Amino acid sequence: MKILLISPCKNVRFKTPKREMMPQLALHILEGLTPEEHEVHIIEEETDDVDLDEECDLVGLSCMTANAPRAYYFAAEFRKREKTVVLGGVHPTILPEEAAPHADAVVIGEVENIWEELLEDFKAGKLKKFYQKEPPNLERYIPTKNKKEKRGGPFNVLPIMTTRGCPYNCEFCSVTNIYGRKIRHVPIENVVRQIEESGGKKYMFLDDNIIGHPKYAQALFKAIKPLNIKWVGQATVSFANETELMKLAAKSGCIALFFGVESVSETQLKRMKKSASEVMKIKEAVRRVMDFGIHFHASLIFGFDDDTQAVFPETLEFLNTAKVATASFNILTPYPGTRVYEQFKKKGRLITEDWKYYDHATCVFRPKHMSAYELQKGKIWVKKEFSKITNIMKRLPDNLSHPILFLAMNWSINRKIKKDYQKLEWQTQRIYIPADSMAQEGTVLRY
Repeated sequence: MKILLISPCKNVRFKTPKREMMPQLALHILEGLTPEEHEVHIIEEETDDVDLDEECDLVGLSCMTANAPRAYYFAAEFRKREKTVVLGGVHPTILPEEAAPHADAVVIGEVENIWEELLEDFKAGKLKKFYQKEPPNLERYIPTKNKKEKRGGPFNVLPIMTTRGCPYNCEFCSVTNIYGRKIRHVPIENVVRQIEESGGKKYMFLDDNIIGHPKYAQALFKAIKPLNIKWVGQATVSFANETELMKLAAKSGCIALFFGVESVSETQLKRMKKSASEVMKIKEAVRRVMDFGIHFHASLIFGFDDDTQAVFPETLEFLNTAKVATASFNILTPYPGTRVYEQFKKKGRLITEDWKYYDHATCVFRPKHMSAYELQKGKIWVKKEFSKITNIMKRLPDNLSHPILFLAMNWSINRKIKKDYQKLEWQTQRIYIPADSMAQEGTVLRY
């Protein structure tokens, strides 16, 4: 039979440039789990169109929260055409009862122990409505076919994951609801094999924290060093204190790390109980990471209850004085399944539960110290100022380990500003309205 696997885009009007996309690992894992007797066609809508009339027997849709409405749309269209539809991914795992009416079957949680059984049930005409099993131990090797993916540009990397689970339970994060708090590892020999078989040279480790288990990380870095690859990953700021581990990471090919700084508001850092709870300690961490020749990418979140409009210039000053190479600027998003979602919902602070706006870039709740519009406008302002050519050049002398990467990523940030304003205008027309109090409060969301 023919199986169609689809990752829907979030917004057809604002697709991610193809050169910045990675293959969607979840779809390739599904392909690797599928017996060879079946034909599999993978479509990532961010880069390719979906043909609703394509001949197939089974349609698998994998989605997160922001693209769940698009997944539901495709599910309805394929079912109109009498195709069997399976929904899976983060959002159906968190809200399976919501997803159920849209599909013939819903996969809850990780798919490795489920997919082959589901296919057998489908062939036998005994498909169940829900599929859920204990998390897999990850020891099984699953070949993926995303070999030598060529999308052009400096961001041509292949995804790989070595660890699932997170011991932390951040109020705005749903990772523990998906993978649990127990850390599980892919055997290192399987990681090496996957890299060797893929034939790629640049990788992104999708682990939420590449050093979550230091002994495993140490063994991993030693094992991949002979492979002569370049890689990027995610880590906590505390990584900067692990001198020997940092050395091993750099020698194994690490060129950049994404750090969840979240906020540089001292009050907010203390409330989140971060290990580097003061701005000065974070600046020192930035310097140590850069001293090892590793590009420091900060991931920042605006919209915590302690944030006032002062957070925007304070953040910009921190980024420029700390010589942070690049940064991601996000709006606090109360994803379903998180504590912050439950808190906002209980207090009546959610403005919309239209999931397509739950995208890190749209304020979907009532902030405490500014309007929702001001929060989004402030975020874009920081992004614009940070990526000005004058500020980029001021930071360049401290980021010469990977100058091409530095310039390419900053240029990528800068070129998205216009689209950010267009998107804000598009959102304003749909979920923002001028209010009588606009003169005092700015444009506010319709409550």
